[in-house]
Amino acid sequence: MIRIALRTLRFHKGGFAASFVGMFLGAAIVIGCGGLLESGIHRAAPPLRLDAAPIVVSGDQRYHGTAKDEVFAERVPLDAGLAGVLASVPGVAGVAADVSFPVTLTRDGRRLTGHGWSSTRLAPYRLVQGSAPSGPGRIVLSDRLGVRVGETVEALVRGRAEQYRVSGLVGGAGDGAFLPDAEAGQAAGRPGEVDSIGLFTAPGADVAKVRRNVERAVDGRQASVLTGDERGLAENPDVMSEGEDLIPLAAAFGGLSAMVTVFVVAATLGLSIRRRRPQTALLRAVGATPGQIRRLIVGETMLLAVAATGLACLPGPHVGRWLLAAFAEAGVVPDTLAYRAGIVPVAAGACTALLTALGAAFVAAHAAARTRPVEALAEASRETRRFSRIRLVLGLAFLAGGAALAWGTAGSDGPDAAGVATPAAMVWTAGFALLGPVLAAAVTAALRRPLRAATGCAGYLATENARAGTSRLTGAILPVMLATGLALALTYMQTTQAEGARAVFQDNLRADLAVTSPAGGLPLDAVDWIARRPGVAAASAQVTSTGYIEPAELAGPLVHKGDADEGAPQPPTMALLGVTAAGVTRTTAYRATGGSLDALDGASVALPERFAAPYRIGDTVPMRLGDGSRAALRLVATVRTRPGYETALLPAATLLPHTGGGLVPQIMVTAQPGADRDRLARTLAQGHPGLRVVDRAALSALRAEQDRTQAWMSWLVLAVVVGYAAIALVNAQILAVGERRRQFRLLRLVGAARRQILRMMAVEAVLVTAAGLAAGALVAAATLVPLSLSVLDAPVPHGSPWILATVIAAALALTLAATLLPTLALLRERPGGTGAGGRH
Repeated sequence: MIRIALRTLRFHKGGFAASFVGMFLGAAIVIGCGGLLESGIHRAAPPLRLDAAPIVVSGDQRYHGTAKDEVFAERVPLDAGLAGVLASVPGVAGVAADVSFPVTLTRDGRRLTGHGWSSTRLAPYRLVQGSAPSGPGRIVLSDRLGVRVGETVEALVRGRAEQYRVSGLVGGAGDGAFLPDAEAGQAAGRPGEVDSIGLFTAPGADVAKVRRNVERAVDGRQASVLTGDERGLAENPDVMSEGEDLIPLAAAFGGLSAMVTVFVVAATLGLSIRRRRPQTALLRAVGATPGQIRRLIVGETMLLAVAATGLACLPGPHVGRWLLAAFAEAGVVPDTLAYRAGIVPVAAGACTALLTALGAAFVAAHAAARTRPVEALAEASRETRRFSRIRLVLGLAFLAGGAALAWGTAGSDGPDAAGVATPAAMVWTAGFALLGPVLAAAVTAALRRPLRAATGCAGYLATENARAGTSRLTGAILPVMLATGLALALTYMQTTQAEGARAVFQDNLRADLAVTSPAGGLPLDAVDWIARRPGVAAASAQVTSTGYIEPAELAGPLVHKGDADEGAPQPPTMALLGVTAAGVTRTTAYRATGGSLDALDGASVALPERFAAPYRIGDTVPMRLGDGSRAALRLVATVRTRPGYETALLPAATLLPHTGGGLVPQIMVTAQPGADRDRLARTLAQGHPGLRVVDRAALSALRAEQDRTQAWMSWLVLAVVVGYAAIALVNAQILAVGERRRQFRLLRLVGAARRQILRMMAVEAVLVTAAGLAAGALVAAATLVPLSLSVLDAPVPHGSPWILATVIAAALALTLAATLLPTLALLRERPGGTGAGGRH
């Protein structure tokens, strides 16, 4: 059969070309996603500033001992005294500590990153003019900033305007600002703590051996010892958390692409095989067994799949790099995350693509293989519509799975609902695709009379063709369903999620103004200064972070290494919000359902009701804050929040030292009744250097812009997957039309004009679009209704009706173009050319 498969390929170039394109594109996307998956596992971030040190010690961002091995949201600091300990480790020739803090030049608003002068040993910097900063009020800047040695510059550091004298200029990568080490520690807001420590090994020392010595020296501390590309984690700890997010993203993206590939290739193969029914019928009539027919079709498909996948291995890694760069540009992953994909993801992606093609081949070969010999020649000229019991059972099983996932989606918290809804969309798609003949027959029956009434003879011929060729119609409908169903589901899923987040933000916003600073934040005492301004009714700090309620099982000594087993506890994760007790109720919608928010002072916390059940007011709640620090906080109040948006309130003074910048990102202000808010905004901006004041509308717009940035990833996934489905739609329609050559010749011979045939095909295209849209709408509705119930407490998803109109118009335009253009090409042939049948 393999020999026959090789010989038959060249006689069916058109049909197999369509399948080849689908396999090639699907394999390239799957291989690219495999590379993304490995990049997420490695989380390699080649060092830039710390490249000179072969070993870097940084805070361990892992919350070890938890079931999911959580990652702390803030940078975990190190004790500055650890540098002295590490300096005495055998094989270490020198150490250099590093701290980072924001610096903003007031003259042009240029934002820089400040460091201590000694950290220049770790980076590719060199002093090109002047001298090192040797005393207070001295600064060294990059020679690319246009400043001169001896010049005085004003900079916002630690939220305040400071005057510095430029003592020197450095050359090298990046725009940095360097202060004396002691002053840098104060500017970072964490005296006695550092971000990382670079270690220089002695000449000839074995780096691996020195690393083991260093690991023994830091044993028992929340510290990591990094070498190679791992050192980049010390520069950007976000690589640990956000890089890990790349794993489920790549898996979901690759799985969705593989699913689309299965149905796309199955549809195009099915249409291609249908064009060969006379040959298949002849083989069955002369004694070919179902297994031989199946092996023939599978053999042909796998020959194509091997060629397509082999070629896809070349662009596949480039697809992965492009996707990673696009995710980084959108801010989904850090731009320092490197694409690291060896032979494993290419091989795994290629195997996945081949298995996908194999599955599609078995699906497509099933109908041809089960034809009885006595029916074979009859079926070559007339299609008998039989629906496989296996297909029916599988279709119903997938629908049952979709219903179970829909129930799970409706019961999920709002922010988590999309994580369940996405696989639900895949399962619903598979179910409706398997039941495609039933849907095609139902839609054809429903539209038969309206189409005939509206289009006359053309509608009659189109509906009769559809009724007689249900399998062909199903193969043409499937890509339309995939493209429209996924487009509607994924688009409205994103708009609904964004609306849910916006509604929560708006419901909680009670302030009239928000005060920020280009310096990266404001000092905490700015809250009191603002609260005392005329026209201000209340002011509250707003410091955001993420923390955990520590389970009793982890209350003992810190767990420093290793992942937890299956029985490990999973601490409740929640957003942390640092506020000012005097202004929290006037600037936010948080209200105490137990206790009092006025008592938020010192080591205290107000918990969401969902997580406060084990505690009573006055109890001590053990927590781990964003930087991994343990905190024993007194429960002073409980608050009601929407499921999935739970937020614990802490005094800003308690939370602030455990955030990366140590500054208040924004201060919320409520104006007194009758106060002129515009005048108040100008007064606040002029009364303190570096303040920026925005009103509620601007704050909402900024939030919407952030949501759009995060949504960019979803649009990218949508564009790639739906774009692939759209290409498959065009391929399938061209292939389906190519099957009609004999029918067109017969119609021309009996007197039909080209215009009449074109009208008939246009009506068929409308019928295919309508059926595909109906099935796609079922997929979208089954996915979006549970999601909307979870996110919006309403069954109707949020989003513009123009999205639906655009999807309908695009599907109709593509289907018409892919139907009518090949029809025009076929109608150029003479009706009696090359016999009645021609070669298929």
